[in-house]
Amino acid sequence: MTSHSQTGAGHDDVDVCIVGAGPVGATLACRLAVAGLRVAIVDRASLPPMEDPAFDGRAYAIAAGPRRLLEEAGVWELLPLEACPIEEIRVSDGRPGEAPSPLFLEFGREDADQPFGWMIEARALRVALNRALYAHDLITVLAPEEVTVTRTEEGAWVRTRSGRTFGARLVVAAEGRRSALRDQARIGITRLPYHQSGIVCAVAHEHPHNNRALEHFLPAGPFAQLPMAATPEHPNLSAIVWSESDALAQRMVGLPHDAFAHEIQRRMGDWLGRVTPVGRRWVYPLSAQYAQRYFDTRMVLVGDAAHGIHPIAGQGLNLGFRDVAALCDVLIAAHARGEDVGAPSLLRRYQARCRPANMLMLAATDMLERMFGNDNPVLRRARDLGLAGVHRMPALRRAFVRHAMGL
Repeated sequence: MTSHSQTGAGHDDVDVCIVGAGPVGATLACRLAVAGLRVAIVDRASLPPMEDPAFDGRAYAIAAGPRRLLEEAGVWELLPLEACPIEEIRVSDGRPGEAPSPLFLEFGREDADQPFGWMIEARALRVALNRALYAHDLITVLAPEEVTVTRTEEGAWVRTRSGRTFGARLVVAAEGRRSALRDQARIGITRLPYHQSGIVCAVAHEHPHNNRALEHFLPAGPFAQLPMAATPEHPNLSAIVWSESDALAQRMVGLPHDAFAHEIQRRMGDWLGRVTPVGRRWVYPLSAQYAQRYFDTRMVLVGDAAHGIHPIAGQGLNLGFRDVAALCDVLIAAHARGEDVGAPSLLRRYQARCRPANMLMLAATDMLERMFGNDNPVLRRARDLGLAGVHRMPALRRAFVRHAMGL
């Protein structure tokens, strides 16, 4: 197996070895390198093919706090495509094919001094991350490559499948929900299945979205329309994410083009005019999970290796970026003081900062899914009144916004 590597540190040992070069792991590598730490990042996949040039419908909602992290990591400025700000969000309740409840919650421009978030295409973020990774002299990129990690209280040793060996003070597990490093460390994981799948795609539409998003709660699960930047082919474009039962989701994505567009229209309504699906359709099983702890000897978990939540609030990737920000704060300060970045006291500090907040977010999204994902008339009335009540309380709206923005 071949690997691409570049090393500017003069020898192979690194401060931090990150296993997993997805958005969370790659951003962590770039941010640490900017601060002067020597980093190795490993991924089973070759990174350039992740930059698929064709529009495929996948996009990320990046909150304000994580955007600041991407800027500090030198990634945001390298985005090859424009990001679309989210400046208004309407939250409503209803049933497919029916008008939404007249009781709703709306977050507007008066609720924040900047956009709530930015929508960026997945391929654009991948291009920017790859450019940033290969631009740093302090980052060694090993991809495609697989590694075996041996950890002791004195340090960690990393051996690649191609025979290269190097030391690291800390290993970061960023491989996603099925983290092999987490399992090898015997860190327990608790899973909460939802028996739902998320459908992800993009649609072109007749009318401009004016940077407005929709979160529409339906009996089978939430339906979200998220504004995206225009492309040469599609001047009005939005991302769609919606939840259905596993079986129905599979049937939906298999529908002919016109029938699939009709199902989207039934859920979204006519406020953007006629919709036309573009790009691929994606289906992902939905579940929540959480690790019993976030660290072991010379190792920490970040992102989906540590937690996974229901996409009802669009916070999954942003939670991972918050892990990165917290871990960087701890490691960069320790490095500046000449301390061991793999010391147990530092890893314990990272866990104390992140895990309680992440568990609260998991509980909140789980409660929202169970409260809104049903058609009980009593619950429907209660949640409609709750949405309308928050809508009439500007201070509470702004508090919700600041938390969701990660500020």
